[in-house]
Amino acid sequence: MKNILLLVLALVVSTTYAQVDRSKAPAPSSAREIKLGEPQTFTLKNGLQVFVVENHKLPRVQFSLELKNDPIKEGNKAGYIEMAGTLLGTGTKTKSKAQLDEEIDFIGANISTYSQGIFASSLTKHTEKLLDLMTDVLYNPAFDPAELEKLKTQTLSGLQAAKDNPNSISANVRQVLVYGKDHPYGEITTEKTVESITLDDCKNYVTTYFRPNNAYLIVVGDIDVKTAKTLTEKYFGKWTKGDVKAETYTKPQAPAKTFVALVDRPSSVQSVINISYPLDFHPANPDAIKARVLNEILGAGFSSRLMQNLREKHAYTYGARSNLSTDKLAGNFSASASVRNEVTDSSVYQFMYELKRITTEPVTDIELQQAKAAIAGSFGRSLESPQTVANFALNVIKYGLPKDYYNNYLKSLESVTKEDVMAVAKKYIRPENANIVIVGKGEDVADKLKQFGEVKYFDFNGEPYTPSKASDLPAGLTAEKVIQNYLNAIGNEQSLKAVTSIKTVMKANVQGMDLTISSIKKTPNKSITEISGNGMTFNKIVSDGKEVSMLQMGQKVPVDSKTKEAMFSEAAIIPELFYKTNGTKITLVGTEKIEGSDAYVLEIVSATGAKSSAYFDKATGLKVKVSTVIEGPQGATTQTSSFQNYKEVKGVKMPHTLIQNMGPITFKAEVTSLEINPVLDDTLFKVEN
Repeated sequence: MKNILLLVLALVVSTTYAQVDRSKAPAPSSAREIKLGEPQTFTLKNGLQVFVVENHKLPRVQFSLELKNDPIKEGNKAGYIEMAGTLLGTGTKTKSKAQLDEEIDFIGANISTYSQGIFASSLTKHTEKLLDLMTDVLYNPAFDPAELEKLKTQTLSGLQAAKDNPNSISANVRQVLVYGKDHPYGEITTEKTVESITLDDCKNYVTTYFRPNNAYLIVVGDIDVKTAKTLTEKYFGKWTKGDVKAETYTKPQAPAKTFVALVDRPSSVQSVINISYPLDFHPANPDAIKARVLNEILGAGFSSRLMQNLREKHAYTYGARSNLSTDKLAGNFSASASVRNEVTDSSVYQFMYELKRITTEPVTDIELQQAKAAIAGSFGRSLESPQTVANFALNVIKYGLPKDYYNNYLKSLESVTKEDVMAVAKKYIRPENANIVIVGKGEDVADKLKQFGEVKYFDFNGEPYTPSKASDLPAGLTAEKVIQNYLNAIGNEQSLKAVTSIKTVMKANVQGMDLTISSIKKTPNKSITEISGNGMTFNKIVSDGKEVSMLQMGQKVPVDSKTKEAMFSEAAIIPELFYKTNGTKITLVGTEKIEGSDAYVLEIVSATGAKSSAYFDKATGLKVKVSTVIEGPQGATTQTSSFQNYKEVKGVKMPHTLIQNMGPITFKAEVTSLEINPVLDDTLFKVEN
């Protein structure tokens, strides 16, 4: 009997399998209607709108205070609004930052502030203590001048690092070109705007805009509506109203004709490409879901057309993406990738090819189905968070969406057709009215990019300029004369040749750690460089002119011949004095803007073949920057050194501020002592075998 049952079961299973045609993908099931929980809402007498989403799975609660106002134009103080938001969390009138942090940590809570609000969360049992702290931050910010100076210093350090980051440069220029500097989205934070920010600027922003009638409060977690109402009235009811004026904006315009915005970085080994333009595309636009499907096919997913073309087919890049975003003020389209210098023009060609193809060639059934599946999956995963329900409810109010917009989201998604995708592509994909931003080596790519439109040059802050080429420079100017002008600027020939030794000590802060950088040099090619901090020596390199030893964290590191030659070169106190005799080749390639000033750019090739770019200020003759491409296991990286604050020591001008950038790390070192021709015994430079 048992064997008969098994035989019958096997026949049933085999018959079932035989009825399935596995050569075809199963048809997608019809979209389900989503039943989202309705958040409870109420408004306090002072105008604060409150949303409550109950979720009792975990004993936690969170309060998100979010301002309603649209972005504000900051003008010549760009960056102050972000600083004002950060300052809120740096102490109150009764608690220092350290005391506030200690009380927050004691209850295992989290309170963070930003320009558009405050977020706070804790275990439910600490709710009242959490609100005590949150409202103390809201009502009684200390606005400590010392904290503002710290923020300004950190911001300036970040700006300095961004200047050598091609992606940051691209984002800056794209921002200016897409929105314009008369729009809040197009404003750029610079050193000048940061320096002009005052404590009163920050206070005035918080006083003006942090008002209950200009805010939403979203409460999510293990709390019922009755308790939430009691607590919000208790802690936020005394918050006073204030007048908040509506802002007006200049509507961003796409260029009448596509052009290339080139940021010339002579040291670049890659080009960062970004193709973008503004769109009048509100979140409530009925095309929003269709456009999301369009972008998923074009460049949002791994199987998108851009990715398959530029990565899989042509191997130009690790990733090519696009984004079509809605916004209450100004939406935008962008497509981007980082590619090798030599395929920059080819990559732009393929980008433009795909942008045009999506408007003329219907998408396939498979592309449409995959795009819908990816978006539906993302939407479904977002529902796992209780915060999503609150955010959806807030979006309905903020953007005037239909009340059932999110309940019917999957149905609306499923109803998108190939014809819909084609229609929105024709409407929103505009390759003929785009900014093609390229951050790369102009000498290699500029001429080849002319096929896509006029090539215009821009600096780090999105300011246009006219570049100079070697042929456009003053008659008779050569690389040798630029070097001689530099030597004349830092001292006379006699004083420079008299320098046989130098000892420099610098202080720097790297990622919160105070470091001491000591450098000792003696001709010919003897040097010691040591980096230490917290009582430890992190790195020490010694050269006796013939051999080099390197210690990292006390451990000896092998030194190859290439590194050894580089160390000998760096050991020269004034290397430019020896270019004529040590086989160094120098070429004048043009000019570039450095910190807003024109600088002559020289390509330097050492006798060993090492290449670097050196920049000499056109007005002063001083060396202001050196960029070097370093090949490593992860590929090529660019290391830059910027020199500032020249001061005379014994008849020789030496920089007293060094800004060093290597990959993601940038630090600023200030000279604390500098000795010219100190007495140095040769035994100091003994290389340990």
